[in-house]
Amino acid sequence: MQNVKSEQEVIGLSKEKWRWMSERDVDSLDALFHEKSVFVHMGGSWGKEQELEIIKSGRIHYKQADIHEVSVNIIGTTAVLLNRITLLAVVGGNEVTNPFMVTEVYVQPEAGWKLASLSFTRLLTPEQH
Repeated sequence: MQNVKSEQEVIGLSKEKWRWMSERDVDSLDALFHEKSVFVHMGGSWGKEQELEIIKSGRIHYKQADIHEVSVNIIGTTAVLLNRITLLAVVGGNEVTNPFMVTEVYVQPEAGWKLASLSFTRLLTPEQH
C-alpha cells in the first residue's frame, strides 16, 4: 500500500509543478527542485539555477500542460514519472504547442520528494486523446 500512496503523492506533485511553472512560481519550484537537478529541453540542457531563471524571466513561459497520460514507477527512494502532454508555451516571444513525453525523476533524500530530472522528448506521432 505504501507504493500506491507514494505514486499518488508523486502524481499530485507533478501536477502542482505544471501549475507552478505556468504561474512562474519560482519559490515553490525552488523548494521542489533538488540542488543537483537537471533539465533537458529541445534547445539544450542545464541545471536548477538556469531553469529557475528561465522561468522567472519568462524566456520560456509554460502556459498550459494538458496531461493525456501519466504513469509512475517507484524504485526504492526514486520515482520515475512519465507524462504524455500537449504543452502550450511561449518561447522567444512565439506561442508554440508541442506534443511531449516528459520524464520526471523524483528522489527522496530525506522527508519529501525532490525533482531530480525533467526531460522533454518531442513526439513525432499525431495527437491521440
